Amino acid sequence: MLIKNQIYEATVTDYTAEGQGVAHVEGCAVFLPNAIAGERYRIRIEKAQKTWAAGKIVEILEKSPHRINRECPVAKLCGGCDFWHMDYEEESRLKATRVRDCLNRIGGENLENVPILSASTCYGYRNKAQYPVAAQKGRAYAGFFRAGTHSVVENDRCLILPQETDRVKAAVMDYVNQYRITVYDELAHKGLLRHIYVRRGAVSGQILVCLAVNGRSLPHVPELISRLQKLPGFTTLVLSVNTKKGNAVLGDEFITLYGPGYIEDTLCGLNFRLSPRSFYQVNHHQAQRLYEAAISQAEITKDDTVLDLYCGVGTITLAMAKAAGKVIGIEVIPQAVEDARDNARRNCIENAEFFCGDAGQAALALEQQGVKADVVVVDPPRKGLNADAIEALDRFAPRRIVYVSCDPATLARDVALLKEKGYTLKNAMAADLFPRCSHVETIVCLSKLADTHIEMEIDPEELNTITAKVSPTYPEIKAHVLEHHGLKVSSLAIAQTKKKCGLEVGECYNLPSGHGRPPTNLTPEREAAIREAFQYYGLI
Repeated sequence: MLIKNQIYEATVTDYTAEGQGVAHVEGCAVFLPNAIAGERYRIRIEKAQKTWAAGKIVEILEKSPHRINRECPVAKLCGGCDFWHMDYEEESRLKATRVRDCLNRIGGENLENVPILSASTCYGYRNKAQYPVAAQKGRAYAGFFRAGTHSVVENDRCLILPQETDRVKAAVMDYVNQYRITVYDELAHKGLLRHIYVRRGAVSGQILVCLAVNGRSLPHVPELISRLQKLPGFTTLVLSVNTKKGNAVLGDEFITLYGPGYIEDTLCGLNFRLSPRSFYQVNHHQAQRLYEAAISQAEITKDDTVLDLYCGVGTITLAMAKAAGKVIGIEVIPQAVEDARDNARRNCIENAEFFCGDAGQAALALEQQGVKADVVVVDPPRKGLNADAIEALDRFAPRRIVYVSCDPATLARDVALLKEKGYTLKNAMAADLFPRCSHVETIVCLSKLADTHIEMEIDPEELNTITAKVSPTYPEIKAHVLEHHGLKVSSLAIAQTKKKCGLEVGECYNLPSGHGRPPTNLTPEREAAIREAFQYYGLI
């Protein structure tokens, strides 16, 4: 066991899910913030347990070429960002590796790598901000929580937010200090203003300001509106009534003080209405790329019914409506469902329906009513799918499941559960919607081979003369071998086994004379697994 406050030397070899460096000292895992893989340090142990410890870098002995100077002056204090100490190349590698490792370790896959949709910029990309407020020595200020605490770190300019968003925060705080508006004390449960919530349309430029308050009214509202009207893009001001104890930002009741109570934005060529509680990806450019990938992987046809669980304001649902026969969205937040229905109307989409309720329970109810789903899209919260949602997917037995996730670990857990239901992972991709932050989005596609039934009237005496020939594709054989034997086999290995069994092989697997024997991974174990697949499909 390592000793607290003792100095050790250590080399970081890996990262945690949150992006901290991992080193091993005397057989103990040590977690280090602001570290980069490959660097060697002198570290101080700040917390020591039997099998792990938390440390702090005292001196960098060997520096990584990926280390850079932090551009954000409060990066080491603020809990919002995690990677201002490394270049974006290393951050992208870290995130793609994290997704791969989760799918392999938890999901039971054997992926060599996972591609990542890296962002084109790390600056000003967030279209939403939630600033907690605090007061010190009679002055109110806003910023972000220090990591692991509810201590507010003041930040005049956040680099991942548009400047317009920080200007809204500054205007609100000027109003708060001028009119002595009390700020919320979480321990005492006293004070009025809790959070400043700002949402900005990336395309429209419209700005929604929502103030979360411990009450039902706000003093000097005209003066606040007058300040906000001086800011380009300001569209609406909403009051969120949150009188409950706890750390929830928004309450359940909303009072519009100015404007329509929502803003509009365009995504994937569609116009969306966004209220304070509407789920909408914070990185517009990357979200569009993510949704385009999801639509492509779904392989929707005009005969398909698509079910979108956790649909939010209907972004993916409505984007898929053009390709599908019918789309159905399910969302638990009533205001988001109202927005989704309005979004369908404003985009003249008539083949979309939206239901309010828990995703799993609502999906089960639809299945019991006889609704069929050919493709299902899920984009659940961080905790992943619940038992009802897994059961609903099993009952619907869709041809494809497209799973979008903000937590690779819970995604991988659900992939393993869906594989038990007969699904196979076809594609996996990471998408960085949160540059400089530890979060990463993942999109996977799972598919299920549908049973094919042919009804024929056959004379029983003719049964002995009839044979059925099954011709599986190479990907189907690969999937069968991976699922039943845990082995990855190449197309070449399948072709060579076919030749050994006297089966027909396409010419593309034969090399011209003079090229020698082609390389292969056809070990006796793999050959036996491939032969078993041939027997399963009736080839031998």
